[in-house]
Amino acid sequence: MPPVRVLIVDDSAVIRKFLSDLLAADPDIAVAGTAGNGKLALARIPEVKPDLITLDIEMPGMDGLETITEIRKTYPKLPVIMFSSLTERGAAATLDALARGASDYVTKAASASTPEDARVRVRDELIPKIKSLCAVRREFPQLVAPRPVAAPARAPAKIDIVAIGTSTGGPNALAEVIPQFPADFPVPIVIVQHMPPLFTRLLAERLNGRTRLEVQEGEEGKKVESGQVWIAPGDRHMTVTRKGRDMVLAMTQEPPEHSCRPAVDVLFRSVAQAYGANTLAVVLTGMGADGTRGARAIRDAGGEVIVQDEASSVVWGMPGSVVAASLADRICPLANIVPEVVRRVTFRRMMNNAAYAARGK
Repeated sequence: MPPVRVLIVDDSAVIRKFLSDLLAADPDIAVAGTAGNGKLALARIPEVKPDLITLDIEMPGMDGLETITEIRKTYPKLPVIMFSSLTERGAAATLDALARGASDYVTKAASASTPEDARVRVRDELIPKIKSLCAVRREFPQLVAPRPVAAPARAPAKIDIVAIGTSTGGPNALAEVIPQFPADFPVPIVIVQHMPPLFTRLLAERLNGRTRLEVQEGEEGKKVESGQVWIAPGDRHMTVTRKGRDMVLAMTQEPPEHSCRPAVDVLFRSVAQAYGANTLAVVLTGMGADGTRGARAIRDAGGEVIVQDEASSVVWGMPGSVVAASLADRICPLANIVPEVVRRVTFRRMMNNAAYAARGK
């Protein structure tokens, strides 16, 4: 395959040189060109025909937000990775860029102790994202029949929690999914979105303003109840544990898994242990394989797993990995995820209520 052609857009000549040297060192990537501002970038796209653009957010004149808006008018599918700072302003601007159509983001290594540390950190975060976003899509079946099981002697376990895992493309996917849940949705929702601190808090605040449910960043010891949506905080694993008759959140700084903290696998394993067969997991768009081992734990406990389909995913790494491991009960387009979740939750509760009523006769 020919190398991925990248257009680097940044007003800093130092950053353009830094990224050019970093990307050129990878044989699978070629620097198609550079641009020092948004207007020049828009002019260069038809000239160099990049496969992907890296785009600085803070630039004089036409900034990154205005540039991504203009790019999407003409190039709706061209992958764009934003370069942002680990500040509240940078986090807010990054979420704005994602909402305007950016594919993903990389945070600048401002806190790196040495130039080499900065180079390694950016390389390890940026290059896998470039390759993942530009990977050739594979053909997978879009529907998976539920695994064969013997006819149950009693009603299937009702669903008491929904756990969601996502990464690349997740903020926009969550912005579409979470507002679809009805105000009387009867079970809590816990979420891992791969993001650093500040980003997860702002994401929770934005989602909270768009839904009838209560969306918050996870906190140690908080009781997990219906009507709530909890998002794991950046740089903390979030788990659900039983405390007496209640289910509560716990936060840890155990080592990262899949280079991620929070990690989906950590959350999924905890809900499998705490809720067993009463668990429904959802794996949305994302790079890598985080969530697959956790999905296996949920399936082994008798729970179910739904994944987003490839066509509607920004990257089908995480959901595709669950499908490849034969752990998906259903593959759905993003638009069908919530209807499928609500259907399963409602059906299970109806079946259990009918079973209890029958026993009382």
